This record gives sequence, C-alpha cells and structure tokens, in this order.
Amino acid sequence: MALSCSSLCSHLSLTRLCGLRTNRITNGLYSPYVSCQSRLPLCRHYSSSKVRRGIGRYIQKLNTKYEGFLKRRFPRFYQLYHTFVEGFKLLFRDAKEVRRIKAKMFSDGVQVKDLPYREMEKLRQFRRDMIKAIPLVVISIPPFANYLVFVLMYFFPRQVLIPHFWTPKQRVEFQALYHSLRVQHHQPVLKGLENAQVKDGHLQSRLKDLCAKVQSGENPKVSEILAVRSLFSGPPLGIKRMSVAQMRHISPLLFLTPHLPGFLIGRRLSSHGLELLQLDRALSRLGPQQLSDSELRQACYVRGLSSHSLNTNQCREWLSQWLQVSSSLKDSEVSLLLHSIVFLSANYPSGASRH
Repeated sequence: MALSCSSLCSHLSLTRLCGLRTNRITNGLYSPYVSCQSRLPLCRHYSSSKVRRGIGRYIQKLNTKYEGFLKRRFPRFYQLYHTFVEGFKLLFRDAKEVRRIKAKMFSDGVQVKDLPYREMEKLRQFRRDMIKAIPLVVISIPPFANYLVFVLMYFFPRQVLIPHFWTPKQRVEFQALYHSLRVQHHQPVLKGLENAQVKDGHLQSRLKDLCAKVQSGENPKVSEILAVRSLFSGPPLGIKRMSVAQMRHISPLLFLTPHLPGFLIGRRLSSHGLELLQLDRALSRLGPQQLSDSELRQACYVRGLSSHSLNTNQCREWLSQWLQVSSSLKDSEVSLLLHSIVFLSANYPSGASRH
C-alpha cells in the first residue's frame, strides 16, 4: 500500500509541477486544476519523500534486529559481519575523500608533491589498497562467485582483504607478521653493502664501519649515515646503478615483490622511494608533533619500524631521526633513504643510543 501511494503521489507531484509551470506561461489557463491538486489530502500527507523515509526507518529497524540476533546466536559471525559493515563505511568515506582531493588538484592545478601530508598519505594508501582489492573484485564478477569470495575472505583475511576489513586484533597481528618478513632482509641488505665495489677507500671504510655497527646491535648516528651519502647517488649504490640482487633485497622493505625483471624492480623502487621522500617533506612542513598517536605509529611502520611495542615518545624520537636523514637528501640520493630503513630500524630501541 505504501509503495502504491508513493507511485501515485510521485505522479501527482510531477503533474502538479508541470501545471504550475504551464500556469506561469499561459497566465492562469490551468489555475483551477492546480488549485484542485493543491487540495488533495493524499499528496499532502503521503509525499514520496515521507514514504522513502518511512521505508528507510523500517529497513534500519530490521537491520538492528538482525544484528542483535547474530550477536546473541552467532557472536563470532557477528564480529565478522560487523567488521565488514564498518569496513565498507570506511572504504566509501576514503573514496569520497580521495575524490575530493583529486577534484581540488584538478581545479587548482596542484601536484601531488605540493599536497598537505595527510592528503598525500591518503592518496598513497588508497592506491595501494585498491591495487590489492582488484583481484578479489575480478573473482567476484562471475555469477554465484560471491560465495567463493566470502569463503576466501573468512579463511584468508590477510591475503585477500585490505586493512579496512581487518579487526583491531588482526591489524596488530598482520602488521607484526609483515614486519617479521621485512626484518629477514636486513642482513642481506647489509651484506650487499659490505660487498659493494667502492673505488674511494675512505668512503668504503666508512660504509663498512656503518654496516658493522648495525650488525653489532648499535644504532648509528644520523651524521654517520649522511657521511656516505655520495655513494648512493651514482655507482655502485645509486637507485638505478645498484645490483639486481641488492634491489631484490630492498624491495620487501617496501612490501614490493622481488619476483620481477631487474629493470621493473628498479623502476618501482625509484617510484616508491621518491614518493616516500615527498611524503617526508610534506611531513616536515606539517611537523611530526601534529600527528595523532595512530598517525604517528602508522608513519613509523611505513618507514620500517614496528611501532606497536613502543611508546609515543620512542616513536617520535625515531621519526625525528628519520626526518633528519630524509630532509638532507636530494632526489638523486633516494637510495640512501631506502637503505636507512635498515640503518635506523634494525636495532631500535634496544641498541645503544648514539644520537
């Protein structure tokens, strides 16, 4: 009954609008009809907008009852269901925010490197999330494939879901796992640096001392890292000049696959390294002290530090050291920034303090 009233009222409302418009054009030719329409009680009390609001409230009430039923009878499934619902809300909110940022960039002629830190980080993270989500979307296209997708999401949340759909417990657990995989490449990266063919004997000695300190469990000084910066702008350790083996060890530090041809790995490392350098410059303009606790921990995690076991002061101290390095680097020295993931995070905070 409500739906039929809605259809009727929509028709009558449209007719009334047309009548009003015609009435203005023809100097009252249809004025009796319009006045008759305005007195119809049906359109006055059952407008389409009111019907839609009533249906919306009814659906919301049913949804609340359904969630209550799941929470009482199937608490584990309810947690999964609730996580998915909240995840979609966050995803749509992020998509709306990204659309706003891109519209502003287009209208104002702003480049990505000139964006504020939070907007730049939002674009970076959203792009990475969407790249991960594309395979799941493709799988769900065939008829009835949504059942398979649901099974995959339930049993393999880390592999197929983006962080929007992780529970807080899963977020901590999965980030710890990803970091443990990243740490496995610390030693190979340091070994690759020690074996690099450096022509300048003085710089080679400094590089080996730096690697030895990290391998012995110490945290190097920022000045010690910057002392070898010239080695990372050209051969043998520049972003486009280092060996393919070294690039394959660095890629997992940025959560990039090393199983690609060498020239593709080099291009991806260069792109992600410059993106990280631009992000650091935007963060320096903002001021790291302006970050919330969650933003601070995420910033440390992106740059190679597992921050969940650290307090806020330790995170801020580490991020300050990182920014001291990155703020001193040119675009051509981005390779040093990537290697600093190992230099600065390998022993922090357990290593001896060397500020």
